Amino acid sequence: MPDGKHEITINVPIETVWDFVKDMDNWAPLLPGYISHEKLNEKQSIWTFKETVGVLKKKISLQVTIKEWIEPSMVTFDLKGINENLTGTGYFKADPVGVNKTRMTGYLEMTAEGALAPVMNAVMKTSLPKSGQELTTAIAEELEGRKAI
Repeated sequence: MPDGKHEITINVPIETVWDFVKDMDNWAPLLPGYISHEKLNEKQSIWTFKETVGVLKKKISLQVTIKEWIEPSMVTFDLKGINENLTGTGYFKADPVGVNKTRMTGYLEMTAEGALAPVMNAVMKTSLPKSGQELTTAIAEELEGRKAI
């Protein structure tokens, strides 16, 4: 099962990190290849983004369902492809490392099924770690940028 995990430490208190990640409207636009997202309710949304699969660029829509919000440190979620045969799970975790420092960890695991599964899974083995790193880094930069204002 393809997965990706990235960890980064930022100079922002955990409460500030939580205030940002508890609302998916804040971090959905930071997803690599982001096109749009639509909040269906407090726990479900649809995210649409572009992904490169080999030489093809694909528009992928996923239903994101929040499994649990554990304030101030964890958001867990499930993913289900709308236009592609994909399923997955992930989390965003924050751990205080000091009064004004937080270690953020992003994790994503996805599996493709169907006729294109071998190709999609092979591509995701390399793209998921990169996408996870880009999303976690983008959240960190956004939070540290807000602190500087």
